[in-house]
Amino acid sequence: MNLARIAALAHKEWREIVRDRLFLALAFVVPAALMLVFGYGLSLDVEHIPFAVVDHDRSALSRDYTHRFIDSRYFDYRGHVKSERELDPLLADSRIRFAIVVPPKFEENLMAGRPAAVQSLIDGTFPFRASTSKGYVIAINAAFNGELLAAYISRRFGVAPERAAALAQPVRVQLRYLYNQELKSTWSIATALVMLVLMVAPPFLTALGVVREKESGSIYNIYASTVTRGEFLAGKLLPYVGISIVNSLILWALATGLFGVPFKGDPLFFFLSSVIYVTCTTGIGLLASLIVRTQVAAMMLTVVMTIIPSVLYSGLLVPIASMDPQGQFEAHLFPAMYFTDIALGSFLKGVGLEQLWGKALALAIYAAVLWLISFALFHKRPRT
Repeated sequence: MNLARIAALAHKEWREIVRDRLFLALAFVVPAALMLVFGYGLSLDVEHIPFAVVDHDRSALSRDYTHRFIDSRYFDYRGHVKSERELDPLLADSRIRFAIVVPPKFEENLMAGRPAAVQSLIDGTFPFRASTSKGYVIAINAAFNGELLAAYISRRFGVAPERAAALAQPVRVQLRYLYNQELKSTWSIATALVMLVLMVAPPFLTALGVVREKESGSIYNIYASTVTRGEFLAGKLLPYVGISIVNSLILWALATGLFGVPFKGDPLFFFLSSVIYVTCTTGIGLLASLIVRTQVAAMMLTVVMTIIPSVLYSGLLVPIASMDPQGQFEAHLFPAMYFTDIALGSFLKGVGLEQLWGKALALAIYAAVLWLISFALFHKRPRT
């Protein structure tokens, strides 16, 4: 390959990008905009669940019980209602997502050692939120039961409240969360969005840039020149790889600065992995541009090749380990999964080359395969 020819082709492509100011703006604005839109709009945290209370007992103990939910940051108290009939329109209109019905003689039954059944109504429209809400209810109810049992043991046997609490719960589970100690879904989502945006934006730019020459007819100048296939592909790809590298730095700054995601890994390893990854994604756009002849077709093909795999088979929404064997096999066919592991490991786990070298190697192999396929598909004398 002649490096001077590659540099000339890359310079020519960069001038065409700069000349089209809208295309240049989109090259840098769209990735940042996608990061902001999805980062603020996509959250898996289940908090501030609106709920109402029906308290038929209106005793001190029933008020204590309901205040466990009212004072929790996971629930948003919307008031008391008189009967269960008033809950139906509130739940149907989604003004509340959860309701508690305390039965009559709630305090009397508990003080007499009899069980009291409290009804919880949960909106199951969104199964994930409903399941999480159920977990909150069970945890609060278990804590309330534990305190009642400890108080009974303390009165019955005349022991200190601390000793009674230990007797009421002889086996305690102490949870320790690793890496994301605050369980902020924003940290995980913002990190994975770096993968998603770099999978979506670079292929679109590359595909449109190459197909544009086909539609305008300027590609025939390349056919008639002495430029080789490899020189043309390298010169065409380099500006978009450079733009994507800059975008990766911008996305890293947005994730750490705006969304507050801690970066615990090796910056150099993550940067080099990002370079390999954007080489893969721009290669996907190059491959799409060689298959089709129009920009509309290039956009449609790029959507199929990038967005669908990066959302379904990257671990962004569903962990790869939770998929069936067929889904796990398909996930290993796309580069998104490998870079998601690198991003999460670099940002949240603080691991680097020693643990993630296999993922980086897989991306490098993927980039080489894309380059070879593109080289094989591009001909200076296309068939008519």
